[in-house]
Amino acid sequence: MTDASDMSSLDTADGHLAYRDAGAGQPLVLLHGGFLDHSMWDDQIPAFAPHYRVIAPDARGHGGSSNASKPFRHTDDVAALLRHLDVGPAILVGVSMGGGIAVDTALEHLDLVSALVVSGVGTSEPEFQDPWVHEIQAEQARALAAGDAESWVEAFTQFAAGPRRTLDDVDQDVVCRLREMTWRTVAKHTGTEPMHMVPVTDTWERAAKMTVPVLAINGGIDSDDHIDMAERLVRTVAGGRATTVAATAHYPNMERPDAFNEILGNFLRAASADNS
Repeated sequence: MTDASDMSSLDTADGHLAYRDAGAGQPLVLLHGGFLDHSMWDDQIPAFAPHYRVIAPDARGHGGSSNASKPFRHTDDVAALLRHLDVGPAILVGVSMGGGIAVDTALEHLDLVSALVVSGVGTSEPEFQDPWVHEIQAEQARALAAGDAESWVEAFTQFAAGPRRTLDDVDQDVVCRLREMTWRTVAKHTGTEPMHMVPVTDTWERAAKMTVPVLAINGGIDSDDHIDMAERLVRTVAGGRATTVAATAHYPNMERPDAFNEILGNFLRAASADNS
């Protein structure tokens, strides 16, 4: 976990947003998955900070950032942070929920985005059909109704394994880190609090008009839904492409960081060359 002294904070009209800011150069924004926090990028921040200004926020309601007390959009928080730091356009990289936020930001704040990398997601309007995903969602609903936070966290963590493995097959350090992040976020909330997040709408239709480069880095054994949505996105945009980190599920950046970083680094160098 990142030392608290390495974190910065942006005051907003509704609490604060915590973020990590390391390195210098072209801005690279790392957006974490749902119920996690910036520390899911612990293997990427030191790898890219020597060459880029790496900005890794905790989304509102996650990690060290304040919970919402009124309507908000994650994309607007990202935009506010980048404008506060006076950086952009930036390359946005997001896993799962973070990838959806990255796409939303390209749709809502295009001046702040030069390229997108997503993993295990298409847009912020997911469509789930995989029975394995539905089983996890049903278990989460049962746990929530029973007030059983432990069972909810365990169901959520199954995404780390994917439908073809168990958590025993995943590096136990990765599993432990995921549980710790999820518990930190879950502990900030109650099952009865109102939902203040406002969705961005018509994302799939609007994505077809995006002009920034888009790369999907998928886990090779992630659920079919997550892979299919990412591949749908790169088919939707002009020049989008997808690649795979073999033997990983929903968090390829954590399971095989060297492979993920190599793919991401090659894309960043190509995107930087195109922009120059």
